[in-house]
Amino acid sequence: QVQLVESGGGLVQTGGSLRLSCAASGRTFSTYSMGWFRQVSGKEREFVAAIDWSGFSTYYTDSVKGRFTISRDNNKNAVYLQMNSLKPEDTAVYYCAATPTLRTYSGSYRYPYEYHYWGQGTQVTVSS
Repeated sequence: QVQLVESGGGLVQTGGSLRLSCAASGRTFSTYSMGWFRQVSGKEREFVAAIDWSGFSTYYTDSVKGRFTISRDNNKNAVYLQMNSLKPEDTAVYYCAATPTLRTYSGSYRYPYEYHYWGQGTQVTVSS
């Protein structure tokens, strides 16, 4: 089992940066692929980025490509989301999630149901 705790959210102006962290418990963290999702109240949870267990393969939704970077440190049981050039439309609660299998061939890694474990979320607010 994996427990996830996000941190690093906050209020930032348009064009600013934030780095989200997700601390994981459990000795099997390095076997899980990880994802970041975000959700605005009243809307569905949206895929942001994913990284495979090794850290060599990363995936992004189109709206954040070139601005966000997902990374992980398996020695520290952590995954990160560096967010640059933030826009008001990036405002949301951000969640990290873990999945034992990143199904890239089907594209289903973009869907919340593929992920077994979730953190509690951290609020990111970008002011205009």
